[in-house]
Amino acid sequence: MSAPPISLRETNASITDRVSDITLERPTGRLWMCAFALSFVLTAWLGAGIVWLLARGVGIWGLDIPVAWSFAIADYVWWIAIGMAGTFISGGLYLARQGWRNALNRYAEAMTVFAVSVSGIFPILHLGRPWFFYWLAPYPDRMGVWPQWRSSLFWDFSAIVAYLIVSVLYFYIGLIPDLASLRDRARTRGKQVFYGLLAIGWRGEARHWQRFETLNLLLAAMAVPLVFSVHSMVALDFSEGLLPGWHSTIFPPFFVAGALFSGFGMVLVLGIPLRRFFGLGDFITDRHIANLAKLMLAAGLFVDYSYASELFNAFYSGDRYEIAHAMQELTGAYAWVYWTIIGCNVVAIQAIWFERVRHSHAALFVIALLVLAGMWFERFLLIVSSLYHDFLPSSWGMFYPTFWDIAFLAGSIGLFFLLFLLFVRLLPLLPMFELRKLRARLDREAA
Repeated sequence: MSAPPISLRETNASITDRVSDITLERPTGRLWMCAFALSFVLTAWLGAGIVWLLARGVGIWGLDIPVAWSFAIADYVWWIAIGMAGTFISGGLYLARQGWRNALNRYAEAMTVFAVSVSGIFPILHLGRPWFFYWLAPYPDRMGVWPQWRSSLFWDFSAIVAYLIVSVLYFYIGLIPDLASLRDRARTRGKQVFYGLLAIGWRGEARHWQRFETLNLLLAAMAVPLVFSVHSMVALDFSEGLLPGWHSTIFPPFFVAGALFSGFGMVLVLGIPLRRFFGLGDFITDRHIANLAKLMLAAGLFVDYSYASELFNAFYSGDRYEIAHAMQELTGAYAWVYWTIIGCNVVAIQAIWFERVRHSHAALFVIALLVLAGMWFERFLLIVSSLYHDFLPSSWGMFYPTFWDIAFLAGSIGLFFLLFLLFVRLLPLLPMFELRKLRARLDREAA
């Protein structure tokens, strides 16, 4: 018999007390302050990089011909992929009526909103003239200029905006009942006003709950298809290109699986420390961590199959350019990146087959970090390996990252964690009302 998804010691009152006290009563600890300070420094580094880029242009990056895409696009694909798993956990498992998701969905939704927000920075900056980014939107103007509907750039813009709007709405709507609880429990006038405004008059009436459940279901039904459509659209940025390594029909499912793979890794990287430092072991149980590890392993096996399929198709096709591209990945200038990917995304996750590893939080935390690193390298290699060796030897050229390439990557990580740390302090970390519903369901089943 599997362990219950919440400790049976918890009651409705204790659930509300413990979760709300993290936001309302718990003092800001030294560890949180240190993490916030580091995130703020990295975010300031990103801000300085953006200012310098606006002043000097994208030449501050290591971009050159033939490698005109590199870190910025890799960062974009990596961040938007991370956001996919949050929606799948919150929306997909909600539609499947998986009660164990209740302890995870709040911070997973926050992860989605922040990751997608960070990802949107890079395509705009990569335009060269980012102050004209609004030209990507189809709006009437006297010049009669409309976006190129056949361009993947326009569809990227549309997909990101649609996904961000739905994610923010889904995240906020789910917060409303808990914001009302914080409003009613707050002791200071400022907090009462702050949470009262965010709760928009929620009183917990039957009609409120009816409308809330209907809207929550509709948003979940809208968000889950967007998980697949958005990252499939990102994949088409590459697969429509007539370059070896890019022109492949496997890219849409491969990108979706890779997005879930890295997203589950980030949920583990965030959830394990949160469980430890806030004492949430009664809510985020060993069962939750083990289930996340299994989901990460399942997505990782599909990604590993895609790696094998890519190599098989290259050699089986007999196409000299595809074979040359595959050999460049295996033995070329960026072979160290390829074998790092294999080590992180293929070898490391095999340890999850063992139950002992699935119940070792330290081991899973390290594996999840390796997966995140491996998926970033995978995005980088995907972009650079098809560009630095084109069809003609006279067009070949290496890519060398600059100081600012590293700054934008590190700064984006800092911005993400800055937003997440603010979320931890200002908003309820776990969905109190869903945990109470889960506890009531367990009581009914036990009766």
